[in-house]
Amino acid sequence: MAITLASAAFLASMGTTAQERPVRQACAADLQQRCGGIEPGSGRLKACVKDNFAVLSEPCKEALLATVTLVKACKDEVLHTCPGVQPGGGRIQACMKEHFAEYSDPCRLALLTAKLGRH
Repeated sequence: MAITLASAAFLASMGTTAQERPVRQACAADLQQRCGGIEPGSGRLKACVKDNFAVLSEPCKEALLATVTLVKACKDEVLHTCPGVQPGGGRIQACMKEHFAEYSDPCRLALLTAKLGRH
């Protein structure tokens, strides 16, 4: 569970996956309340999310954990199909959409599940 929490915290601070918008939407109030005074960088935001995971709202926890599931299922495939794509501006999402048919069944299922907001 510690690895999952650390991964979720990392993803919340990076915001670079297909789950960026849902995590931001689900966690904005929680992160402002719990980590609003934290200066990003050097893992401080990640540590704050990890330290406060137990008290985050259920929608935020679900969004973070769905992101972890998605990354675990698709990371290697996305790195292979989208090398050098810079995070931000929906570029990774666009690349993943373009290569969706090339991904394994577990990755496609994780993508669809994340898109539907269920896990």
